[in-house]
Amino acid sequence: MENNKYYRGHILVVPYPGQGHINPLLQFAKRLASKGVKATIATTRYTVESISSANIGVESISDGFDDGGFAQAKSEEVFLESFKTNGSRTLSELILKFQSTDHPVNCVVYDSFFPWALDVAHQHAIYGAAFFTNSATVSSIFCLIHYGLLSLPLEAGKMPLSIPGAPSLDFRDLPSFLKLPESYPVYLAMKLSQFSNLENADWVFANTFEELESEVAKGTSKFWPAKLIGPMVPSAYLDGRIEGDRGYGASLWKPLSEQCIKWLETKSPNSVIYVSFGSMVSLTEEQMGEIAWGLKESGFYFLWVVKEHERSRLPKGFMESSKEKCLIITWCNQLEMLAHEAIGSFVTHCGWNSTLEGLSLGVPMVGIPQWADQLTDAKFVADVWEVGVRAMEDENGVVRREELIGCLKEVMEGKTSQKFKRNSIIWRSKAMEAIAEGGSSDKWINEFARFLNVC
Repeated sequence: MENNKYYRGHILVVPYPGQGHINPLLQFAKRLASKGVKATIATTRYTVESISSANIGVESISDGFDDGGFAQAKSEEVFLESFKTNGSRTLSELILKFQSTDHPVNCVVYDSFFPWALDVAHQHAIYGAAFFTNSATVSSIFCLIHYGLLSLPLEAGKMPLSIPGAPSLDFRDLPSFLKLPESYPVYLAMKLSQFSNLENADWVFANTFEELESEVAKGTSKFWPAKLIGPMVPSAYLDGRIEGDRGYGASLWKPLSEQCIKWLETKSPNSVIYVSFGSMVSLTEEQMGEIAWGLKESGFYFLWVVKEHERSRLPKGFMESSKEKCLIITWCNQLEMLAHEAIGSFVTHCGWNSTLEGLSLGVPMVGIPQWADQLTDAKFVADVWEVGVRAMEDENGVVRREELIGCLKEVMEGKTSQKFKRNSIIWRSKAMEAIAEGGSSDKWINEFARFLNVC
């Protein structure tokens, strides 16, 4: 692989340094590398050691907090401003480093959270490609706000909200940033900044696929001309065309997959509930307690990912009283779990990556969204794609145990469980078709690879 004749194009891929952003961008890099493009991940010095993938180079840039990343910065505003300053400088230095080699960079593929990376690319007279890690629906909403076609705050009395190409959205379906914009000013500014110079981008990509969201993407294509190239899920779970591609190749936490698989092997098909709220969500003690007792009282087996710092929020006596029915771990390879025949449903926060993984593996879902785009994703899981249900919160925003038990029974054994399973299988098939040879996503990836290899 490492010879001058094989590689022509060379991309630098710049992800936001969070698990949910690194994974899809790294997977995109692997897809392009499989088509003859040299790909190098440029990530922060704090996360560089967590990334390892065959045929993908890994280089470091600085966010200004090299010893602790975001945790060292202590505030979103400080972190993002520092990343813009230090990231621009060190990304520029990295481009210059490669320009004096046999593999000069001809394109920067950057997380859309970092519009400054496009400016750096153009300063060096190379191409810049934005990569959106949210759904097309969520991206379109923020796009319309940026261009003044929607005004904040979005109010309950003015619902439902109509987005071109999308179903009507009620107030509870909207990204949390839009309901109380003053509560998340930095995150809201970051979301809107994605479009600040997008008209100058040479390519725009989104981690979704045409069968899933083509109409909403078309509805805002005048402002957001995204090529839909998803789902960015390791090849082994979709088309199998990238040899050995069973994981993303990046993990900020140590997975315990072997322990999980051994436990699952003792269970019957479709008998276990897999529960995970992703890398960013932090549940309150009250919500943890309701979910814990709801899982136990449902009577089903369950595998629950509870991060180390959340263990203390579990109810007293829960671990001991539930040990015959559950396995609680700190982290695992989620794809391996979802692919196992013992898994019957997925209790999820409905982050976009988890939602795509559930769809790609054909697993019915119970959505318990917490914030940001998760609320919108849960709407689609339940009401549009009909692959599961969304749990209802009470007046305090907490999903009570009785509600969770009802949702679990509906998805695992209720009258509609077979419908959810059938629809999940259909969407899995469509995801596989999109990324397979000649599929809608594969065609765009091929076109981009050809562009890189001739320009």
